[in-house]
Amino acid sequence: MDDQSPRSAWERVDTTKPHSARVWDYLLGGKNNYAVDKEAGDTILNLFPAFAEVARLQRRFLIRAVRFLAGEVGIRQFLDIGTGLPTAGNTHEVAQSVAPDSRIVYVDNDPLVLVHARALLTSTPEGVTEYLDADVRDPERILEGAAKVLDLSRPVGLTMLSIMGQVSDADDPNGIIARLLDRLPSGSHVALSDGTSVNPALVAAVESYNSRAAYPYNLRAPERIATFFEGLEMVEPGVVPTPQWRPGPEGWNPSDPVSAICGVGRKP
Repeated sequence: MDDQSPRSAWERVDTTKPHSARVWDYLLGGKNNYAVDKEAGDTILNLFPAFAEVARLQRRFLIRAVRFLAGEVGIRQFLDIGTGLPTAGNTHEVAQSVAPDSRIVYVDNDPLVLVHARALLTSTPEGVTEYLDADVRDPERILEGAAKVLDLSRPVGLTMLSIMGQVSDADDPNGIIARLLDRLPSGSHVALSDGTSVNPALVAAVESYNSRAAYPYNLRAPERIATFFEGLEMVEPGVVPTPQWRPGPEGWNPSDPVSAICGVGRKP
């Protein structure tokens, strides 16, 4: 979908500084990472041993949210921004397991994700998956590319997991979401999750990561993250700790520190 080739993408891969997608891959047990990413991941785990579990909880929320949108809501189009490296339970796998004709556009700006994008482009014969090499800070480019695959006159499921933390307040994260939603019709939904600043161990771990990372991660107060859903009709149970959103049989321990919150909102 994008004219950027995997070969030229390799030339953009910086192995001297940790990158969030690769560190996340390491924490999830993946192999698409480098020594610098493992070092950053191990430092995070030393400061906050539960971080790997936080990563897994984020992935489980994505799976539950996409299954809800494709199943109960009946959405057949998904725009996944901040895709990350391919792992188990990718958006297209979940959506097309419910509705084989689902169409998915993945968006990320990490060149290593582009290199491995072929793993994201598997699809049922009835559906479509595409990948767009673009930055969340450029919603117009994202929408222009997505419109080549998705019908933006019909409801879209917009998924944004751990991506708004990559956007500083100076880059106006609320404005970015508003510009994305402005082009999407009524009945579209946003599934969003991000890390919070209320867990001291997580704050220390992220500060250590930011000291060496190419791009810092911005933890925010839960109340601040909740503003990303302004103007939307919230799906029950609202904005809650990530494992509390329609949990599966594993349930949720209310005594666990809140490290990330999430929600699903509907555009009226």
